Amino acid sequence: MRSFNEQIKEKPWKGWVLFIVTIIVVFLLGLLASTIIERRSEAVFAYAPQNDFSQFEPRNEKWGENFPREFETYYKTSDTTFRSKYNGSVTRDELEDDPRLVILWAGYGFSKEYNQGRGHYYAVEDVRNILRTGAPNENTKSPMPNTCWTCKSPDVPRMMNEVGIAEFYKGSWEKWGPEIVNPIGCGDCHDVNTMQLHISRPALIEAFERQGKDISKATHQEMRTLVCAQCHVEYYFNKEKVKGVPYLTFPWDNGMSVEKVEEYYDKMNFKDWTHKLSKAPMLKAQHPGYELYLTGIHAERGVSCADCHMPYKSEGGVKFTDHHIQSPLNNVANSCQVCHREETHKLIAEVYSRQDKIKQNVMVLEDLLVKAHIEAKTAWEKGATKQQMDLILQDIRHAQWRWDYSVAAHGGSFHSPIETGRIVSTGIHIVQEARLKLSRLLADLGYNKEVGLPDISTKEKAQKYIGLDMAKLNAEKKEFLQNVVPVWLKEAKERESNY
Repeated sequence: MRSFNEQIKEKPWKGWVLFIVTIIVVFLLGLLASTIIERRSEAVFAYAPQNDFSQFEPRNEKWGENFPREFETYYKTSDTTFRSKYNGSVTRDELEDDPRLVILWAGYGFSKEYNQGRGHYYAVEDVRNILRTGAPNENTKSPMPNTCWTCKSPDVPRMMNEVGIAEFYKGSWEKWGPEIVNPIGCGDCHDVNTMQLHISRPALIEAFERQGKDISKATHQEMRTLVCAQCHVEYYFNKEKVKGVPYLTFPWDNGMSVEKVEEYYDKMNFKDWTHKLSKAPMLKAQHPGYELYLTGIHAERGVSCADCHMPYKSEGGVKFTDHHIQSPLNNVANSCQVCHREETHKLIAEVYSRQDKIKQNVMVLEDLLVKAHIEAKTAWEKGATKQQMDLILQDIRHAQWRWDYSVAAHGGSFHSPIETGRIVSTGIHIVQEARLKLSRLLADLGYNKEVGLPDISTKEKAQKYIGLDMAKLNAEKKEFLQNVVPVWLKEAKERESNY
């Protein structure tokens, strides 16, 4: 048999082919090695930032210099085009959509204006623009405390660090208005040196400490939910912890269920406001998304908030968390279909089916609550005494608490449809009991006919019925936005160099 060299001598073109193939292989291997080294460098950079600022830097742009991918995706929260069947990021007037809410919140700020929340990008702007803050000017102070700013900005931990936690909570809402200007962002959830997730708001840490739990021992996967639980929870302003200061507190000492939190509030005789029509001592649920999530199947399976609302994505060979915090329904491929293999339209249809079923009973509960408030108002007008009304008003309080707890959690009908359905159904039972008691009381007071309901078919009619002067309130809001907010923003711009 002839050797390879002999074959080459007879056919020299084979040598050239071998040479060219060798060159191509070497080139491709070099290209692969270069790409691996480049991606490794990117990965190392992603986790070893060289920051020249402190933990309390509130400007997301500064953090974004080291993390351009996360920064670019975060600012997509400014997109307000997505609208799902019930929520989304669009601007949506909830009182216009459902005027009964005006009656349910009569005497409370939510009856003036209540809009569907937009993306985190608008957190500060939306708080300034809402009538619930009272549109303060040089002659008036907002009825809302400074504590209302707590979840809206990385300027909050900065100010807490500068003046102290209790001092930050002290005073009315406009006190820190000129300071709170940067929207929710990097410093709220990340450690500046390691970029590991961390808790920047004391209320969550304090709540777990009262339960004997050390949040510092949470796993990374647990932290992907706990950073959200800093804000997406039920809370109240406790004026007893630091005398006279509305100290932000999570009412979890007895447990996190709707009944345990209700028991906590009842024991301390806490109320958010007195209802203008029924005179019931009311509770306003905030947004107990974390509490309801814990009772659902995804929490049971170890799925975090970020897995669905901030799923991982890859770009240029680098895997990172998509900071476009949004509804999974607008990102089904990266959110849902990582685990579920059904087609997109089937997954969305299943979500809507769950929401529809919960919504059906929520509407029933709303109708019954509106009637109960107006029937209670009639009972007072007919001469009912406090002793006669106390148990009835407690029922109204408990029933509306369950309604509000269910709807204020926003995603509760998907996160935990079984528990949400149970809560709504118990609310229906309780309010029916209140109405039975009211019908007997009205009969005893000589009123033996059905209580007529006012025309509340529009937001304007409902607001007029409860006595709101919306022309005056809107004029005050306009003055505030035109004359006060620009001054705040100018002052903030001048302070940037001192951060």
